[in-house]
Amino acid sequence: MTALPDWMRPPREEGWLAEDLDRLPEAPRHTELIDGALVFMMSPQRWWHGHLVTMLTVALMEQAPADVRVGREMTITLDARNRPEPDLLLTTADYDGDRTWFAPDEVRLVIEVVSPESAHRDRTVKLRKYAEAGIPHYWCIEDEDGAPVVHVYELDEPTGAYAPAGIFRGVLERPVPFEISLNLDKLTPPRRD
Repeated sequence: MTALPDWMRPPREEGWLAEDLDRLPEAPRHTELIDGALVFMMSPQRWWHGHLVTMLTVALMEQAPADVRVGREMTITLDARNRPEPDLLLTTADYDGDRTWFAPDEVRLVIEVVSPESAHRDRTVKLRKYAEAGIPHYWCIEDEDGAPVVHVYELDEPTGAYAPAGIFRGVLERPVPFEISLNLDKLTPPRRD
């Protein structure tokens, strides 16, 4: 039996804190903190996922107003024990090349592209945690036979929970967090039959 490397042992009984992620150079890329536990993305990323994230990044950068920036694979410190890493986010924070995380009040939209190994976290755990942190908009993108389907949620401030705002196939047009118009079919390569 192989012993755990020292860096994988929590530095305190109650687990890891968000600030600990910046002191774990041995951790794999895309390490998240959920409820004080490290979450690793260990399975290989699908080409569909990577291509969609790249194309969506470009499309959003082209449409974003000057005061909004697109962040890819950056963590959000929701609280002391939660620092997830969404696939994409839209932020109003000023650019800082050394930055490793954003605060919830700097984030306007979080986008998760669902993978088989992240499906439960993306659809339930992160949906709840992003809402509790007050992030106003959340998109969860699913693979439907190779085509992206976007489940859009908006924060209901009185309840502090997300309310469904639509499911989009083919085209997505939204007025918030800014005017967005996306041809979803162009975010993935055409399928050959």
